[in-house]
Amino acid sequence: MSDTYGGGLTAEQSRRIVDIAMDLARQGSTGQLVEFVEHGLPVDTADTGANTLLMVASYHGHAGMVRALLELGADPDLRNARDQSPLAGALFKGADEVVAVLRDAGADLDAGVPTARAAAALFGRRHLFPDQL
Repeated sequence: MSDTYGGGLTAEQSRRIVDIAMDLARQGSTGQLVEFVEHGLPVDTADTGANTLLMVASYHGHAGMVRALLELGADPDLRNARDQSPLAGALFKGADEVVAVLRDAGADLDAGVPTARAAAALFGRRHLFPDQL
């Protein structure tokens, strides 16, 4: 996030906003996070590890927030610096409802390492993709 966010914020101020947004995603504070995005925070904002708001919300099992971020235009296939997708993160954490939301949004089952297909097999979640594995 550069100084273009919020009309000329410093790099430190921008970093603090991203940190707050990531905490909201971690906590499942959907209403507050949606307000941040509606006031100009890019929906695909990422932390220093390239974890997007959607990745963090998915990993922490916040299906309602995942749905809201997708409705705001979040890309379900953006991977973090370790090439992990939000869908694989949700599978790893056993967040079945998040997996369903991402799958319904068209998340790529073959994106990232491990792919969602591989993660489903690895973590005993094959039942979530009965017609696709």
